[in-house]
Amino acid sequence: MNTKAYGAYASHLPLEPIDITRRTPSAHDVQIDIAYCGVCHSDIHQVRAEWAGTRYPCVPGHEIVGRVSAVGAHVSGVKVGDLVGVGCIVDSCKHCEDCNDGLENYCDDMVGTYNFPTPDAPGYTLGGYSQQIVVHERYVLHIRHPEDQLAAVAPLLCAGITTYSPLRHWKVGPGQKVGVVGIGGLGHMGIKLAHAMGAHVVAFTTSESKREAAKALGADEVVVSRNPGEMAAHSRGLDFILNTVAAPHDLDAFLVLLKRDGTMTLVGAPASPHPATQPHNLVGKRRSLAGSMIGGIPETQEMLDFCAEHSIVADIELIRAEDINGAYERMLKGDVKYRFVIDNASLAA
Repeated sequence: MNTKAYGAYASHLPLEPIDITRRTPSAHDVQIDIAYCGVCHSDIHQVRAEWAGTRYPCVPGHEIVGRVSAVGAHVSGVKVGDLVGVGCIVDSCKHCEDCNDGLENYCDDMVGTYNFPTPDAPGYTLGGYSQQIVVHERYVLHIRHPEDQLAAVAPLLCAGITTYSPLRHWKVGPGQKVGVVGIGGLGHMGIKLAHAMGAHVVAFTTSESKREAAKALGADEVVVSRNPGEMAAHSRGLDFILNTVAAPHDLDAFLVLLKRDGTMTLVGAPASPHPATQPHNLVGKRRSLAGSMIGGIPETQEMLDFCAEHSIVADIELIRAEDINGAYERMLKGDVKYRFVIDNASLAA
């Protein structure tokens, strides 16, 4: 079926209206009328070919929420009319160790929501900057938030799970002091989630102007990382650091803030590498430097349910589809609090 979308025909060209084709739902497919789609920094990296292998036309978007409009004959657990979400994954091999463990995000054959090979035309996946999407039922998530929060739920499908998964994996909770580096689309969710899990949250920002905003999000303390005195005050004081910054920076400045056996986990994906770390900052206190990528489908559902229970949504700015190029430029300047979300109804205009 034909559907309207927004995409780019080349890395140097702006996004523009395009028509795309979605497959007819098969036995285990769910067709979703997309209501809102969050705008992730990954979208910019892919559209502008800052990550290798972009195929054009590229239609980004992997923070998708909407309503089920059709289901295949063998679909169970999802029905027409349900409010659902789709995140960064639309397929995987379904039988490897990772898939069997509910960690489809680490499957070697994971298919991302856009720019991944697929049998469907045009030969690669097209994302959520569109009116509809058709997805295998395994990768469809239930949304239990009130419907009037739906737009603000959209970023949970990437920013939410990207921060929730490492916090859960490293067992963040009461009695721990947790650092969150960066107060943007990912970081603001990390603060909210770590706070809801009962941790003492220390937010790190390069901007004095974000101090009060970080406290409003749930941070117990805020450190301006350009201030050596403020940084030194937390030396060897943190159990865990969630580093959300998607630009190369000095990791050692934060590693030395970890206690013995503390871990700093990276979830940002810069277009170029971080400077090399000094080994003694790891070996001296048995510290760990780790990484984490989104989360599997069961954990993503767990995250959505946790957020519904704790009334957690993203802080968003709703935009029309035709405003996406300006939104990209504002994102690159850090001029958004904290996530743009497209009103997909505007695609019909």
